[in-house]
Amino acid sequence: MLQVSETVSQAPAVQTSLVEVTDLLSSSNKLPCRVFFKNEIEQPSGSFKLRGIGHLIHQSIRKARNGPNSHKPIHVFASSGGNAGLAAAYSAKFYNVKCTVVVPTIAMKLVVEKLRQYGATVLLHGNSISDADKFARSLMADAETEFNCIYCHPFDNPLIWQGHSLLVDEMFQNQLSREDAKKVRGVVCSVGGGGLFNGIKQGLMRNKSKADCVLVETAQAPTLSSAVKAGSVVTLNCVRSLATSLACSYVSGPTLDLFNDQSTNKNHITAIDDLEAVKGCIAYQKDFGKMVEPACGAAVSVVYNQLKYLKESVGNLTKDDIVIVVVCGGSCANEAVLDRYKSMLRLEAHL
Repeated sequence: MLQVSETVSQAPAVQTSLVEVTDLLSSSNKLPCRVFFKNEIEQPSGSFKLRGIGHLIHQSIRKARNGPNSHKPIHVFASSGGNAGLAAAYSAKFYNVKCTVVVPTIAMKLVVEKLRQYGATVLLHGNSISDADKFARSLMADAETEFNCIYCHPFDNPLIWQGHSLLVDEMFQNQLSREDAKKVRGVVCSVGGGGLFNGIKQGLMRNKSKADCVLVETAQAPTLSSAVKAGSVVTLNCVRSLATSLACSYVSGPTLDLFNDQSTNKNHITAIDDLEAVKGCIAYQKDFGKMVEPACGAAVSVVYNQLKYLKESVGNLTKDDIVIVVVCGGSCANEAVLDRYKSMLRLEAHL
């Protein structure tokens, strides 16, 4: 029987760097302000997802160890074929507990291999995340007599949002000087299911920052834009985006509520084409020699090829103001994938 590691008193996420990149960007001569990158790509599992899902698993283990079934071993269940699944598998390894991740049959081989490297049992089931999730839940239901089961939704859980909010505490309490903290006018992040935005919004409010939330999604997966337009959460019938980590079918209800709350922090949303997100990936690799996936490319595009959106969202920016971009991750990117994206851009240029 696996024994929970003594590291249960710690969370698996680490502090990531906050770096000013104003003079390092190829677009630096066009920037209206100072730009900082919050490098969540440095998380051990490769993305910000470790913040929230690691926090969820951490708190769930502590609760189980103090509950009536504390004698039962822990078993983590997840159903993401991307960064959320990797975060769940890494966290389970960190705490030395069992983990099963169900992924759709179309999941990237790269991700499946990484999940197995973390020691997770990986099962391929169905043609969609929805199919995989239903199967994961059925497996968990069957296992509940033997295990303390922890279910990891990719984004829709308050504990996940709480974990994500800690990156804001980290920046405003540990990394920014008092003077620079006052100069932060905007925080940029990409949106899929809304978990990262929920955490950032909560963190900004807790730290009494009035910085705007500048949000980006892809037009191929416009979960938040559709909800804002409809005035309620919308479930998209078909989501096909190169930004697979943003390819959720809906945002959580609290995401829409937080977006509509403009009382302390102004919130902005735009949907860009997949290829614009890809351009962000390629520009980032050119400037920093690291690969990120299109979900992250969508966020960094705001300081590369979407500067108009930044200027329209956060008005009257000066050279002394600060905008922070959350570089959310790159676990699902490799050279072959990036070469394919470059070919797509070359083809588009010749059309």
